[in-house]
Amino acid sequence: MIKTALITGATSGIGYATACEFAKHNINLVLCGRRLERLKTTQEALSKLTNVHILNFDVRDKTETFKAIDSLPEDFKQIDILINNAGNAHGLDPIDAGNLDDWDAMMDINVKGLLYVSKAIIPQMTARKSGHIINIGSSAGKEVYPKGNVYCGSKHAVLAITEGMRMDLNPFGIKVGAVNPGLVETEFSKVRFKGAEIADTVYQGFKALQAEDVAEVIYFVVSRPAHVNIADVLMFCTAQANSTLVNKSF
Repeated sequence: MIKTALITGATSGIGYATACEFAKHNINLVLCGRRLERLKTTQEALSKLTNVHILNFDVRDKTETFKAIDSLPEDFKQIDILINNAGNAHGLDPIDAGNLDDWDAMMDINVKGLLYVSKAIIPQMTARKSGHIINIGSSAGKEVYPKGNVYCGSKHAVLAITEGMRMDLNPFGIKVGAVNPGLVETEFSKVRFKGAEIADTVYQGFKALQAEDVAEVIYFVVSRPAHVNIADVLMFCTAQANSTLVNKSF
């Protein structure tokens, strides 16, 4: 049976790479994002491999999130796999100098957006007593580092929500897990550091994870037998030991 996956934040980085990986394995795709032109380009490219539907909305908007998912055509309405990937990090300020808009953006997307999308999808999974939810966390959800304050808080919340989901949805046979990458070389850092020039220096001197590396692990998780659930994955590049220790000569 061909499955359908809904991926948020599908226009770049891990979300885009996951869409590409899933398409190679003949999984139908519902791709969600804020950048319509990128969604259209991705749809055109991946439609050569599988069936693709796009939804253009912002996960921070509760009304638009439910409206978009409710609008899915019949062939895409059954979501077998939900990848809650949309997320961001804004700034790297100590708590006393933090920007309120940055805080709002991180909590609204990383936590509330994940909840809104999940709430829109979970009822159909519980009704069928089947489904698989993967929340994309971060090594920042495992340990707090200097100037990580609110971002780390949002990703700790993602892991707590994941664990709560797994317990609450266990009676319905729904798999729930988290994939938590460390340093990944994507556009993510350009947002965090508010410019490409500074962001590019973050990855100098070592080989960071690539979005495709994470996508391959996500596919591995969703392709396990029915009786196997990968509950939690923490992945680093070889040069990274934890959130603050990176061997930049490796």
